[in-house]
Amino acid sequence: MTRQYRAVSLISGGLDSMLATKAVLEQGIHVEGINFFTGFCVEGHTHAIRKQHGDKPKRNNSLWVAEQLGIKLHIVDIVDDYKDVVLNPKHGYGANMNPCLDCKIFMVKKAHEWIQQKGFDFIITGEVVGQRPMSQRAKTMPIIAEESGAMDVLLRPLSAHNLPPTKPEREGWIDREKLFGFSGRSRKPQIALATQWGIDEYAQPAGGCCFLTDANYTDKLKDLWAHRPNRDYELDDIMLLKIGRHLRPRTHFKMIVSREEGETNFLEGYKNQFIWIKTASHSGPLTILDGKDISDDDITLAAQLAAKFSKGKHADQVVCKVARPGESFREITVSPFAEEIPPNWLL
Repeated sequence: MTRQYRAVSLISGGLDSMLATKAVLEQGIHVEGINFFTGFCVEGHTHAIRKQHGDKPKRNNSLWVAEQLGIKLHIVDIVDDYKDVVLNPKHGYGANMNPCLDCKIFMVKKAHEWIQQKGFDFIITGEVVGQRPMSQRAKTMPIIAEESGAMDVLLRPLSAHNLPPTKPEREGWIDREKLFGFSGRSRKPQIALATQWGIDEYAQPAGGCCFLTDANYTDKLKDLWAHRPNRDYELDDIMLLKIGRHLRPRTHFKMIVSREEGETNFLEGYKNQFIWIKTASHSGPLTILDGKDISDDDITLAAQLAAKFSKGKHADQVVCKVARPGESFREITVSPFAEEIPPNWLL
């Protein structure tokens, strides 16, 4: 009897990885999914926290894709291991701080280590030649395969006809003729294939799923590093950069001001770690202060700014609850910040 070959597929939650996995499943291969958690992914974070764009599904798209395909999904935390990719990318950054080529190499390398440990035969990705300017070009595809160590056990089903045959194709594990030759940035071939296979719901792939491609996010990340002794970060740091309105009224601290109920609820979980301010006499945001050596004068200024974003912004005075970590709150009364907020304070 011929044994069933086994593959692991990098599942991002988008349409391409869904179709690539489906293409291999259709050929009778046992496929399991793998999703690497870096902390920078958009899906399942801001969509779940904020009420804005309430029409978007509140779900982890990788888990949802795995469910739709009927495969097991392994979610692997690589937050710490991924730091060197973000801080020191060999191949540089994209338009913002996205180390796309290094990121893909790193994830394929991790997948290759995984298949060696688990006794799987090859790796699947949803890459399409010419779709991404850094990581998905004809010149970079061999670099990913070589530097990751995966070499010819890396199969890209959607662009296979545009690339040299891989081991699964040469050895007959996979019928190359049943793979595809997609290329370029157009999504029409993928959408047509999804329709052919009866897939009528999938995550929209506009802009990718990584916050490091977002200029507003990366500006906040650069500001964070500029005001710390080094460029290290923790998971809480990169999560908080996704939430709220960020202001830096003084060089030694910044404010994170919630913009809606969902963000207020999320920031509640950080009240034991940071100085916090909540307007009491008028409905308004929850604000946390991130920094060192924050004085009572700094807190007063932050409370005035928080009041400016509350329903009491036109009142003579606003009462705010204030507390340092581990202390009971006290109340202070301030006048809302009367001037226009300087543009250089807004991150």
